Amino acid sequence: MSWEYYIKNFKKYLILEKSLSKNTIEAYEQDLCKLKQYLDLTGSKASPSELTRSDFDGFLAYLYDLNFSARSQARIISGLKAFYKFLILENEIDASPVELLTTPRLTRKLPDTLTIEEVEDLMRSVDRSKPEGERNLAILDVLYSCGLRVSELVELKISNIYFKEEFIKVTGKGNKQRLVPIGAMALKQIKLYLREIRVHQTIATGFEDYLFLNRRGKGLSRVMVFNIVKEAARNVEGFNKNISPHTFRHSFASHLVNAGVDLRAVQEMLGHESITTTEIYTHLDTDYLKEAIMSFHPRNKKIKA
Repeated sequence: MSWEYYIKNFKKYLILEKSLSKNTIEAYEQDLCKLKQYLDLTGSKASPSELTRSDFDGFLAYLYDLNFSARSQARIISGLKAFYKFLILENEIDASPVELLTTPRLTRKLPDTLTIEEVEDLMRSVDRSKPEGERNLAILDVLYSCGLRVSELVELKISNIYFKEEFIKVTGKGNKQRLVPIGAMALKQIKLYLREIRVHQTIATGFEDYLFLNRRGKGLSRVMVFNIVKEAARNVEGFNKNISPHTFRHSFASHLVNAGVDLRAVQEMLGHESITTTEIYTHLDTDYLKEAIMSFHPRNKKIKA
């Protein structure tokens, strides 16, 4: 069988049985294309079922020579392992040649976080005199109030906003749904956007229930949300952090954890499958750490004269 045959069936499996997102499926496909590209360069005509451990060792060396980061290599290995598990399920092979591949050790890099004052500055920077201003402010407010992924934000439906109960229903990775509390200020801004801006738009067929719309009455793209965040950052004088929509999600979680909210609750609100993923948000700012140590460490207590 050809590589195209195996990849096509693997994609069907990911869609129908695993219910993975379009972006995740594309990432898996790209991983396999990189492997196929390497095999073509080496002149190998082997099918997926004929590859051995030595083939994958050579592939990893190839990625290293191309300066792929440890994180990128780890993601590609994860994709290959998922592919070979599929081949085992389909009885194409008896054992996976990638199962014992060593994943590069990763160092967790903490993304930039915003202070509460910086969040307020970014929201104040939105030009509300423009028609899109109220929408853009509502977007920033929802990102920070609910800690949404950008993909979850652009897919948010009006019918999934429970104004009275102050909750929204979010569809996250793997089409898993969760309820997330939403603050009164964010709800107020959403109502203002709906009442003053969205109600006057001509809405394209199929987008009647989408909360955030572009000028053509269709749903926003992920890139558009990135641009809205970048524009807000440019409008704040002296602001030099490199931020994205995820920065608001990270700040949302960091502020909750620093305020003493239980990590399990934060995990549920973020939609993390594993608590270890949420633990990246448990970092504290240096001023907080310094204050805690100086106040409570027995050898740092002030000595009475």
